[in-house]
Amino acid sequence: MKRLISTAFLTLALAAGASAQQRPPILGVAHIALKTNDLAAARDYYGKYLGFAEAFTIPNADGTAEVIYFKVNDHQYIEIFPGLKGETEDRLSHIAFETTNAEQLRAYLASRDVRVPAALRTLPDGNLSFVIHDPDGHAVEFVQYVADGPLGRAFGKFLPASRISEHIGHVGFTVSDRAAADRLFQDILGFHNVWQGGMKDDGPINWVDMRVPDGMDHLEYMLDVHNPTPRTLGVMNHLCLIVPNVAASYKTLLARDMKIGDPPKIGRDGKWQLNLYDPNLTRGELMEPKPVQKPCCSPMLDQ
Repeated sequence: MKRLISTAFLTLALAAGASAQQRPPILGVAHIALKTNDLAAARDYYGKYLGFAEAFTIPNADGTAEVIYFKVNDHQYIEIFPGLKGETEDRLSHIAFETTNAEQLRAYLASRDVRVPAALRTLPDGNLSFVIHDPDGHAVEFVQYVADGPLGRAFGKFLPASRISEHIGHVGFTVSDRAAADRLFQDILGFHNVWQGGMKDDGPINWVDMRVPDGMDHLEYMLDVHNPTPRTLGVMNHLCLIVPNVAASYKTLLARDMKIGDPPKIGRDGKWQLNLYDPNLTRGELMEPKPVQKPCCSPMLDQ
C-alpha cells in the first residue's frame, strides 16, 4: 500500500527548519497493539488463519517475546503483546498513526496544551515515536518510520500472498465524550468526520468515522458504551481489514478450517463485512471498501 505522501521515511533533519507550531502530516494507521494470554493461539489466528507474516519480534531479557509484529503492509502492523493479566483487562494496548515528523508533531501538540513526553523515543524496531492519551485514557502513539531501522529494512519483505488483507482501513475504540474526543482529534490533530451512523435510523449515533488529515484511513469512535463486558470491549476496540471481496475472503478462511460465527452481512454503512474474533475476543472486521447500498443515517464522503 502506498501512502498519499511518498516521503514516509523522512528523518528529523529534513524538517529541521519547520515551525514547531505547524502540524506535520498524519498519513494513516500505523498499527494496533493488542494483548494476549495465549501467544500460540494468537500466532495461529493472525499467522495461520489470517495469513500475516511475523516480520519482527522484540525479545525480553529472558528470550521470551515482548511483542510480535504481524505485517499487513510496509506501513501497517498488528502488534501482539503477551501478558494479558486477566479476563477483565482491556485487550487494547494502544493504537498508532504514522506521521512524517514525530518531533515536529510532538512540539505542535505541546503548543496546543496537549500533554506530551519531554522527548521522542527510538523504539527497538528503529522508529521514532511518542505517546499521548486521549480523554478516555487510551494510549495513542505517533510513529515516524526510519529507513535504516529494522522495520525500514524490512520494506518490501514479509508480504506473503496468504494475507487475507493488505490494508488496515480503520481502528476503533470506545469514546465516552464525543465533544472531548473531537477537541483532540478534530480541532487539534485535524481528523475530520466522513460518516456517522447508528443502530436505528432515528436513534442515537453509535459510530463516528474520523479520517486522518492526510490520508484515507480513519479512527472510529464507538459511542454509547456503558459498563462493557470483556466481550463487548473486544467488539468495540477493534480493527478493520479491507478486502476486495468479503464473500471470497470468507471462503478462503473456511478453506483454512477457521471457525467463524456469523456469515458475511451488509452493515449499516452499506458495506459488506465479516466479523471475526481473535482468541482474546478482539474483533477483526473484514470489509469491502465501497458501499453496495445506501448507508444509513448520514452521507458518506468518497472512499
